[in-house]
Amino acid sequence: ETNNGKKNKPKGDLKMKLKTLNLLVGTTAALLLAANVAAAETPKRGGILNFVVGSKIPSMDGHMEGTFGMIHPIRPFYSTLIRVNPANPSSTTDFVCDVCSSFSSSDDGKTHTFAIRKDIKFHDGTPLTAADVKATYDKLVFPPKGILSLRKKFFNMVDTITTPDNYTLVMKLKYPSPTFIPSVAMPFNFIYSKKDLDTHGYKWHQKNVNGTGAFSFVEYQPGSHVTGKRFDGYHHEGKPYLDGYKAISAPKMAVRLQAIRGDRAAIEFRGFPPKARDDLVKALGDKITVQEGDWNCSLLVTPNHKAKPFDDKRVRRALTLAVDRWGGSKALSKIAIVKTPGGVVFPSHPLAATKDELSKIPGFWTDIKKSRAEAKRLLAEAGQSNLTFTLLNRAVDQPYRILGVWLIDQWRQIGVKVTQNAVPTGPWVDSLRKKKDYQVAIDANCQSIVNPIVDVSKFLGSASNNYAQSPDEPMEKMHAAMSRSGDQAEQRKIMRQFEQRVYGDEAHIIPTLWWYKINPHRSYVKGWKIAPSHYLNQHLDQVWLDK
Repeated sequence: ETNNGKKNKPKGDLKMKLKTLNLLVGTTAALLLAANVAAAETPKRGGILNFVVGSKIPSMDGHMEGTFGMIHPIRPFYSTLIRVNPANPSSTTDFVCDVCSSFSSSDDGKTHTFAIRKDIKFHDGTPLTAADVKATYDKLVFPPKGILSLRKKFFNMVDTITTPDNYTLVMKLKYPSPTFIPSVAMPFNFIYSKKDLDTHGYKWHQKNVNGTGAFSFVEYQPGSHVTGKRFDGYHHEGKPYLDGYKAISAPKMAVRLQAIRGDRAAIEFRGFPPKARDDLVKALGDKITVQEGDWNCSLLVTPNHKAKPFDDKRVRRALTLAVDRWGGSKALSKIAIVKTPGGVVFPSHPLAATKDELSKIPGFWTDIKKSRAEAKRLLAEAGQSNLTFTLLNRAVDQPYRILGVWLIDQWRQIGVKVTQNAVPTGPWVDSLRKKKDYQVAIDANCQSIVNPIVDVSKFLGSASNNYAQSPDEPMEKMHAAMSRSGDQAEQRKIMRQFEQRVYGDEAHIIPTLWWYKINPHRSYVKGWKIAPSHYLNQHLDQVWLDK
């Protein structure tokens, strides 16, 4: 600008210099923005993660337990042989090494070899070798008399477990099975020290901890909390990021919600119902992040085949035909942790039924009027038009009692009168497993790894966790064929026949809806990704706090 206020246009090389300056300023701004974004997502070290757990710890032994109440506070102390990829936990096929450095199969899938890492130590300083992994899997696969292994049934195909040297483990199978590797990756398969098992016995881990996980044990106050601190000798380089964690026992959902709302806890890993999510978001805005997805868990209605008239498949078919799953999904997903109508396989898995395939099964017809008319006809034919019974249920609101109320209303519309008997978890389990004194019961099929051929074993009359008392030889043969087939197309074909028989033709068990996982958490919690199960991705070595 000149002295008289007139503006001069830049000339020649000055124009070029201005263009260059503008380019540099723009580029610098872009680089600074990119640097800020990168810095925001670069894990920070330090801090204590507080989280709430809505269940008690029955014992600390992963081999004999199946509850999130144990997994959430105890899993971070332990490693597994392989695990679901922490960066991709929603995958149903992405498995990576944990205490191994590589794994491979040979002999047409009958021999599986695991190279064990040489840089791992237990928290007590003992080096880990293949002998520890073998001792662990001997306990899981071939438990001695009097020692419970809930995972034993998953490894029926295993023939021998050997260690050719100190850092090689070989598992040979009786037959190739697509279910083997997913079973190895289950989060309950804690690696134990052979020294501990030899010295203290197979029950020592029920009350004691010595693992190779990202955190070492500090304290357990029953009914209050579990605490862990960073294990500096952890074998995944640079991890964990946290200094430690505190798992706070809080059985009441209202307490867990208030803990997150008041920032006394940052997350609850199991999941909240829709209204709780909405209330937290409304109250805290962008201080809350929500992750959601289908959950490898479904509620089932189990008729007791040894209690009349539920030994009559016409009655069982009538009960499933009365239920409007498509309409129920829209209503219930607004108030409960359920959402997706589906068959016996986790909805997004390649072996799952499509909607067209599903809608051909009685109970999944899209015309509910037609379905209920058939239900009434079947009841009349069976002489049970005025059927009344008691529904045994678990006294847990989400989603047990809510689903129970919904089902009672569904059955009312075909003239069936039902009373709900919701009891605490202990008596509920006792009635299902031991007494078998119920008429019809609500049951659940909740699994960790999405491993459909194993997961559907619950529908077999021979399974220890099948409470219908419904032997069915054709289904046993179908399951055996799927377990031995390496052809996914063949597996899928057999799975549809299996599904049609258990849910349709025989109605051995009656489906409701698949659960839907909703995890609202404080936005400063980073690195944790939702998985299809509340048992997965709970080692916490990748979690960090952005504050």
